[in-house]
Amino acid sequence: MQIILLDKVVNLGNLGDVVKVKDGYARNFLIPFGRARRATAAAIKEFEVKRAELEKAAAAKLAEMQVQGEKLGGTTVKLTQKAGVDGRLFGSVTNADIAQEVTKQGFAVSKSQIRLPNGPIKTVGDHAINIALHTDVVVDITVTVYGETA
Repeated sequence: MQIILLDKVVNLGNLGDVVKVKDGYARNFLIPFGRARRATAAAIKEFEVKRAELEKAAAAKLAEMQVQGEKLGGTTVKLTQKAGVDGRLFGSVTNADIAQEVTKQGFAVSKSQIRLPNGPIKTVGDHAINIALHTDVVVDITVTVYGETA
């Protein structure tokens, strides 16, 4: 299916690109989330009329996320979980737990933006993780997990 991208999509293209994707990807993800439209002649004409407006909105969103990224970058999130004497947690620290703590610190972050490179955290200590605020803005933060004995 041919689509016009209304937003930058990782590994696919930038705003305004006409790309061919699988039908299910377009119908189930890109179009419902407002990231793309079908590339019909009428849609292409309509997009060209709105192109400057969409580019301006995308630039404003990027600038806003860069400002938030500068504030968030390098921060430390502290979590306490039950752990054994060997430093392994009973359970794990997931991206939902981290998103909740970052939100408590005053940053609007959803769990889908948290990138855990090694999967859920299962040990006590400092762990470096990434937060993808925007496709072009990825911030590194440190998660410190403290263990409390059960």
